[in-house]
Amino acid sequence: MAVFQPNVPVTQADPLVKVEVSRTNPLPVGPNRFRLVVVDDQGNPSEPTFIEVIVLAPTDPTAVLDVVNDAGARIDPQVPFGTTFLLSGARSTDVEPGRVVEYQFTLVARS
Repeated sequence: MAVFQPNVPVTQADPLVKVEVSRTNPLPVGPNRFRLVVVDDQGNPSEPTFIEVIVLAPTDPTAVLDVVNDAGARIDPQVPFGTTFLLSGARSTDVEPGRVVEYQFTLVARS
């Protein structure tokens, strides 16, 4: 279980992290940005990658702005308010013979 605080990395060896929330301890409605940096066995960090998870409002409409390609394909991470979900860094890789040994997941504070 990981309780995310803005701008505080959750560091672990497992590429899958559970973002534990509830109706009494929710993420805010709207977009929530997460950052992932991976570290290889030589201690080299990757460039960060980001994903936005949209928390849907329990009663009001939720505006969503997507980027789509010519075929209309998009990534659409949406979760109901107060619902726990998983983030995965499992597709992260390193150049052989190196290997990823650490995953640093961070909830990025809203500005």
